[in-house]
Amino acid sequence: MKRPENTIIIKTEAFADRIIRMCRYLTDEDKGEKDAIRQIYRSGTSVGANTAESQYAQSRADFLTKMTIALKEANETKFWLGRLHSEDALNDKEYNSINDDCVEIIKLLTSITKTIKTK
Repeated sequence: MKRPENTIIIKTEAFADRIIRMCRYLTDEDKGEKDAIRQIYRSGTSVGANTAESQYAQSRADFLTKMTIALKEANETKFWLGRLHSEDALNDKEYNSINDDCVEIIKLLTSITKTIKTK
């Protein structure tokens, strides 16, 4: 039986794919500080990993923990995107595109965590 589509899973998986491609591009083009690229790779892919893991949470508290971690990782990713943009590794168009996706994910995760906390 096919599982219903889950917006946050779809968006965070696509975001992780974008982060991987972006890091590969920055590395290949020798753009950006290597440590910043490693950090954004780690935090950006962790968002998707934690939301995926949350789908098999053992309890409501476990689900909330995984979603909260994903939210924190998304916020860290936003920070690193800003650093890469400020050092001109990402131009305005590249930055705005991926940052908009990150902000959308942060909003979704914020809504999910607030809803779980109030139930």
